[in-house]
Amino acid sequence: MDLAAAADELYGLPPEEFTAARTRMAAEAKQAGDPVLAKAITALRRPTVSAWAVNLLVRAAPPELDDLLDLGEELRAAWAAGSHVTGLDQRRTELMATLARTLTTLAASTGRPLRDPASREAEETLYAATMDPAVSGDVRAGRLAHPRRHAGFAPAGPPPSTPPEAREPPEAREPSGKGTRSREEQRRQKEEQRRREREERARAAAEEAAAGRALAEWRTELDDVTRERAAVAARADRLRAELHDVLALQDSLAKRLAIAEREHSRAAHRAAEARRRAAAE
Repeated sequence: MDLAAAADELYGLPPEEFTAARTRMAAEAKQAGDPVLAKAITALRRPTVSAWAVNLLVRAAPPELDDLLDLGEELRAAWAAGSHVTGLDQRRTELMATLARTLTTLAASTGRPLRDPASREAEETLYAATMDPAVSGDVRAGRLAHPRRHAGFAPAGPPPSTPPEAREPPEAREPSGKGTRSREEQRRQKEEQRRREREERARAAAEEAAAGRALAEWRTELDDVTRERAAVAARADRLRAELHDVLALQDSLAKRLAIAEREHSRAAHRAAEARRRAAAE
């Protein structure tokens, strides 16, 4: 067993089975003499319901999922080239609707209906996969521990290349000269200001999303550790009670052994006396 195989198995399980399976795998790795693998397995985080649903979708491998992720590559390339994306965006909407229905059906088939906010988070993750190649790769791997969200309206990566002529209508441009340079400088300053504002909004949204994910992950970890600690404490109580019973039984058997040895010695002595008297007569 290696980490990839362990992760594949763990992230294919329902969330409520994850912790026990992770503990078992880590113990097996440790017993096999691989503490590094055991530590790496223990570090794997239990998936949220929405992340589990996306992992489930990946393992079901509907053709629409590959279509959506491939479409994301086309959309990002078109955006970077400054091409129209209306048709691609329409196709994405159709695929997202189909996959949302598939997600609902798959989750229900396992006896775990997908409801908000988990269903919304799962759809946001699929949307983010079309906007960000890193998220797309994580989705394809099928080992998500938490949902993903894309901040902003543009795909991750370089902005589209827009010809300077398209940024300003011809009638707004002045003849070459000082006035033209002044307007061009003002335009660049405004664009730079808008760019900084967009970056600041995107950064704030990304930080908020990261903080939310961290909070959810540590909440999950806290719940996991609390449950595991309670289970270990209960086991310790059972073992202490069993040890108490075993020690009591040991004391009882020690007393019985002492009595048996004493009586056996007496019986042997009486038997020897009886044989001696019989021989004398």
